[in-house]
Amino acid sequence: MVLEGNPEVGSPRTSDLGHPGTQGSCVLSSPGEDAQPGEEPIKYGELIVLGYNGCLASGDKGRRRSRLALSRRPHANGVKPDVMHHISTPLVSKALSNRGQHSISYTLSRSHSVIVEYTHDSDTDMFQIGRSTENMIDFVVTDTSPGGGAAEGPSAQSTISRYACRILCDRRPPYTARIYAAGFDASSNIFLGERAAKWRTPDGLMDGLTTNGVLVMHPAGGFSEDSAPGVWREISVCGNVYTLRDSRSAQQRGKLVENESNVLQDGSLIDLCGATLLWRTPAGLLRAPTLKQLEAQRQEANAARPQCPVGLSTLAFPSPARGRTAPDKQQPWVYVRCGHVHGYHGWGCRRERGPQERECPLCRLVGPYVPLWLGQEAGLCLDPGPPSHAFAPCGHVCSEKTARYWAQTPLPHGTHAFHAACPFCGAWLTGEHGCVRLIFQGPLD
Repeated sequence: MVLEGNPEVGSPRTSDLGHPGTQGSCVLSSPGEDAQPGEEPIKYGELIVLGYNGCLASGDKGRRRSRLALSRRPHANGVKPDVMHHISTPLVSKALSNRGQHSISYTLSRSHSVIVEYTHDSDTDMFQIGRSTENMIDFVVTDTSPGGGAAEGPSAQSTISRYACRILCDRRPPYTARIYAAGFDASSNIFLGERAAKWRTPDGLMDGLTTNGVLVMHPAGGFSEDSAPGVWREISVCGNVYTLRDSRSAQQRGKLVENESNVLQDGSLIDLCGATLLWRTPAGLLRAPTLKQLEAQRQEANAARPQCPVGLSTLAFPSPARGRTAPDKQQPWVYVRCGHVHGYHGWGCRRERGPQERECPLCRLVGPYVPLWLGQEAGLCLDPGPPSHAFAPCGHVCSEKTARYWAQTPLPHGTHAFHAACPFCGAWLTGEHGCVRLIFQGPLD
């Protein structure tokens, strides 16, 4: 088959269309081709899915997990744009049937399509993310329900694309990672149908958006104690940055944001319309608390022997090994409106306000009364500060700066809405501040 090239357009520029890679699973432990035997592979960064607190409810298994490290592959699997073709529709299926040829197809009309072919690029690695469990997807992501857990079962309608996005990492320092909407399917193709938002750029190239879009937010000031939420943007198939559409799947694209890029930063959030991922760089993870530090904080909090101010029983945070099961007798509970910490008790119910509504016996404020659980996903924490604040109304505990950052960070929900949510379970935050300072009572002796 002969495809007619377009000499007026010429070859696409790599910077405009990105560097997608070939099929293959993410390599987590095999050394790169430049690594010495026994050395750990070079890590580009880690992706953490919000809402799972360290592990999926059904357990982390293979490519379906709550956290995944992206490391340099033994051999580069990148490809780069090579040539653009204008073809008639009857030839489209033949052009896309060559599994050895990566391509992006833009259907402009029933009689006109544009296909961009790619060639091998030895300088990049590609990692693909999506709902599909096929081999070319490195990180399988399912919809996260508010309050923790995944929407499971055949009846659950997913809004995450099977081939949602791809991340391209430079194999040489500084190992820059870039994100692009859409991933290559089993036939090594990305297909944008007639109804998909697509357009010709001023320099004669093609670009487009996926149905529900890939949104990215880079935090202001990095992901540290001084962080503040940034502005949500949409990333195109070619990695360009646009303002948000009127609705998630609207045909009209937003405005091009020329002074921003698709380069991932420490703390960048990636929303796939059903799940939100956090990108952490190796340098950023070195500043984050470790699981050992979180366990030391738990033991230190329990060593202070906090007491229920009414029942006078000693309270203790449970071990992470026990998991989030039914609270035990020593579990601390909190009134999320005031922050007073108690042991469990059965009085003060306001059934007309809901089963969790209770009146605090110390200050008489009425509100949710929930057990406290320590946040165990260290990568979600901005600093190693003490566990002093709890999210409302779920009761997950973390440092003050971590709680205040997530409480003021709006996360996309549905096609229009944004809600602040607990990063550990995904529950929508309530109350004036979304979190509360915990007030413990020490032992009387």
